[in-house]
Amino acid sequence: MEQVVVIVGAGPSGLATAACLSAHSIPHVVLEREDVYASLWKKRAYDRLKLHLAKEFCALPFKPHSPNSPTYIPRAMFVDYLDDYVKTFDIRPRYHRTVESASYEKADGKWRIEARNTETGDVEVYVAEFLVIASGENSAKYTPELPGLDTFKGEIIHSNGYKSGAKYENKDVLVVGCGNSGMEIAYDLSNYGVRTSIVIRSPFHVVTKEIVRLGMVLSKYIPVGVVDFMAVVMSKIVFGDLSKYGIHRPKEGPFYLKATAGRAPVIDVGTIGKIKSKEIKVVPAISSIDGKKVLFKGGAEREFDVIVFATGYKSVANSWLKDYDYVLNEEGMPKNDFPHHWKGEKNLYCCGLSRRGLFGVSMDAMAIADDIKRVVGVNKNK
Repeated sequence: MEQVVVIVGAGPSGLATAACLSAHSIPHVVLEREDVYASLWKKRAYDRLKLHLAKEFCALPFKPHSPNSPTYIPRAMFVDYLDDYVKTFDIRPRYHRTVESASYEKADGKWRIEARNTETGDVEVYVAEFLVIASGENSAKYTPELPGLDTFKGEIIHSNGYKSGAKYENKDVLVVGCGNSGMEIAYDLSNYGVRTSIVIRSPFHVVTKEIVRLGMVLSKYIPVGVVDFMAVVMSKIVFGDLSKYGIHRPKEGPFYLKATAGRAPVIDVGTIGKIKSKEIKVVPAISSIDGKKVLFKGGAEREFDVIVFATGYKSVANSWLKDYDYVLNEEGMPKNDFPHHWKGEKNLYCCGLSRRGLFGVSMDAMAIADDIKRVVGVNKNK
């Protein structure tokens, strides 16, 4: 099947790219392995989740959030927004299409994409001038390999399967991962009377959502170093010295780390207060696991009924994209630095891999569509 553009993935990145291409009247097809668009938001997000950034930083192209919507939008409301987005721009992904291979055919200068229709078992072949990787940073869950993990006698769950702490009432639960998801899941568990512990190994910044919103606005006008200084001072005022609770601040500032390394600060939802009151216990890195017993660095050990891995996701585009090095590195992330990360060679693009959330998704989608429009115009004039 000849196509102008093939987009792999119907999450926010794929939807945004499709809308931008439609605005330029550029034909395209969206291939999605699941049975629904935005499957992470619709199927694998915990109940209490809200967008961590203010709504003005979380809109997709051509469709700002309603003035009547809350500043920090709940998951269900964001799903409604995506439903309306798909309807407004008449986006029609082809579902149950798992891309198994994509390679650049030098002879005709086009991309050959093989996708298996998991409903029929048939392999469909698409030939396209342009290929957009929009499968996202969160395409596959990541669980670290820990000595003895296979011997654990309790329940093991990844954060993408976590919904609510209600089912774990009166149990001992260990959360592994102290990013935003891990800290919020620990808070949610504690609210349901769960005896909650969280592994904290690495330094990170703790901020409020208001500090982040102010910092993002100020970053448009003043150097990031100044913004970081202000953010750290405000965080110290709000939270005090957290080192005595096992939480240490990195040397680099929160906005610098986000811009250069993609490391987001933890936006507190109430977890810090529970750590201070010892409702949530902080534990060091895991040494090994033996049955229900978890051994920690330093010699401490405890038994747990459940381990929740809030250890993030990884890109798996390299597993099917044979010529990934035109745009990606060996980890499946952009090989070019921001803000040129989205464009590769041979009409290959990636959307939503800048680690800048939905704000980055919108920037990528618009840039990709504009560039494809430019190339199509050049080719027409040859």
